[in-house]
Amino acid sequence: MQYLYPCDFTPDDEEGEGFVVTFPDVRGGTCGAKTFKESIILAEDCLVVMLGAYIDCQEELPVPSPWEKGQELIAVQPVIAAQLDLYSAMRRQGITTEDLAHRLQVPVSDARKLLILDYKTSINQVFNALEALDSKASFEEAVA
Repeated sequence: MQYLYPCDFTPDDEEGEGFVVTFPDVRGGTCGAKTFKESIILAEDCLVVMLGAYIDCQEELPVPSPWEKGQELIAVQPVIAAQLDLYSAMRRQGITTEDLAHRLQVPVSDARKLLILDYKTSINQVFNALEALDSKASFEEAVA
């Protein structure tokens, strides 16, 4: 899955300045700021936080809808995309974090950290976990 989500920027009518950003595909994905640049930066953070909430609630990740004219596209960083791929692979295969820890021969707490999107996880650790599930990161498959 490619993690490139469309979002809508709406002028903030209450303040008369700034923007409200919403992600049509991501439940609860709303943020805003006074400038367009600040709004883009906050939109990236908002997207990661909300996708992390899907993981915390053990729900299926939302599929991005096609881009429409007037929308902006927000992507997650490569390490986060790999973490999301790991989570999706675990769901598809019915693998728990305990199972993953056993396969990786690491403590369960270390396996859990691989799915915490705001934890500074090494992309190599995520790739190793994906390999243990016989899976690859979606951007890795795109260049293979």
